[in-house]
Amino acid sequence: MFAVIKTGGKQYKVSKDDIIKVEKLEGEAGTKVTLDTVLIIGDEKGVEVGSPFVAGKSVTLEILEHSRSAKIIIFKKKRRHNYRRTAGHRQHQTVLKVVSIGKEAAKKAAPKAKAAPKAEAAKTEAPKKAAPKKAAPKKAAPKKAAAKKTPAAKKS
Repeated sequence: MFAVIKTGGKQYKVSKDDIIKVEKLEGEAGTKVTLDTVLIIGDEKGVEVGSPFVAGKSVTLEILEHSRSAKIIIFKKKRRHNYRRTAGHRQHQTVLKVVSIGKEAAKKAAPKAKAAPKAEAAKTEAPKKAAPKKAAPKKAAPKKAAAKKTPAAKKS
């Protein structure tokens, strides 16, 4: 069985027990991450393609470690101008191991509404008086443009 998942703006074809390196994900090493952005799931029976994602399917991955990729050297040069700049960059990445593919996505519990008690507390408090507005600083008057001089009349 295989799946094509999307994470970090890229797509990866994975199967069970594969190890992949993706852009950094939140979480500690050893924790499990569930990605429900599954584009394609396939097995011996056939292939199921999502539009854009396969509904109700997910891929469970285990975070092995966080690391950084190999250094990329950036070199800029403009010939005959003595302009040379060198810089380097190492991208943060997460190493993942595929634990399972195709199981139903775990349904997240709906967040409990705690906004209502705050609204009630706001009603019971006395309304605060607005602070007096400060006068805006006066701007200097714009200088008048000097009168345009007309060219002198030509003598004949």
